[in-house]
Amino acid sequence: MTTLEISELNITKKELHAPSLNEIKDVLEQGLIKNFSEVQVEVVDCPDLTQKPFTLAAPGLNKNATLFEIGGPSFLLPSVQRNKLYNIQELLNNVQCCKDSFVIGAGAGPWPHLNSNCELIMNMVVSSSGVKNETRISTVNQTNGDCILQTLPNSETRLALLANLFVSEGKPGPVLKVHAKKRTGSDDFIACMQKAIARHYKHELVGLGGTFLMSNGKIKQHVMPDFSKTPLNTETQLNNWLYFYNMSTPLIAVGTFVSSESDLDLRVQHFHSFSHHGEGGHYHIDTTPESIEYLGYFNVGTTLYRVDKPLTALQFGKD
Repeated sequence: MTTLEISELNITKKELHAPSLNEIKDVLEQGLIKNFSEVQVEVVDCPDLTQKPFTLAAPGLNKNATLFEIGGPSFLLPSVQRNKLYNIQELLNNVQCCKDSFVIGAGAGPWPHLNSNCELIMNMVVSSSGVKNETRISTVNQTNGDCILQTLPNSETRLALLANLFVSEGKPGPVLKVHAKKRTGSDDFIACMQKAIARHYKHELVGLGGTFLMSNGKIKQHVMPDFSKTPLNTETQLNNWLYFYNMSTPLIAVGTFVSSESDLDLRVQHFHSFSHHGEGGHYHIDTTPESIEYLGYFNVGTTLYRVDKPLTALQFGKD
């Protein structure tokens, strides 16, 4: 199955409102303290994210920080559009947002690789010297329902249907360090921060991306099985199709969140996680609020590319 040509894709570029890290630090903290008993948000020099516990493909989140929103759930539901297959390497070369690109984020994996639908946990460096691909895909064992986590080869740079990606040159530099423990509210870790920027930046589009580590608890996550043979027309049908798990920590999540859907039909938050113990999927919320701990590093995007926006927005399953 060939990927869509760049000439076939409608690509919209939008400059984002990019508040200083010191300004947005206070905004995020206000959102988190309503939902966690221990919160600390700081501006720090990014640690080397290639090292444990994060084990990402590049050390930092700086230089030319850009968000990519590709496709959307409308291409999956109610019935899948299998032709919606994208090559991220070709896309990055076309828009030339970064000299060398470090790409992290959440999406749907390249179904032709396994001849099956799968979750994408993108973690890749695309440079003039080639591709360093540490991207994982998560699938469902159709025999016993177990989660299967695999690493993609360097040659596999495709994704399907939808993705929310944070792209930078992967350089060291200042970032937001977010530490939260013991959830006391009903919102998940990312929702706390997303709602905070939505309240504060009501008339501006603000976008962030990065990574966070979950430890000391269990996490509700889903994994998409292979494409449904029957249309999924309601949220109930969608949830019955998905496989939900109570996954063990530590888990490392990557993705993006924005202040609003705007006129571009954006997904306001989307994070997928991987692990080194065979579990990974779409992050929902921790199920052990009394013990959970989050440690994240994020940066503010300056530009957003909306790629292949669906003509019709989906009315359910947006989280």
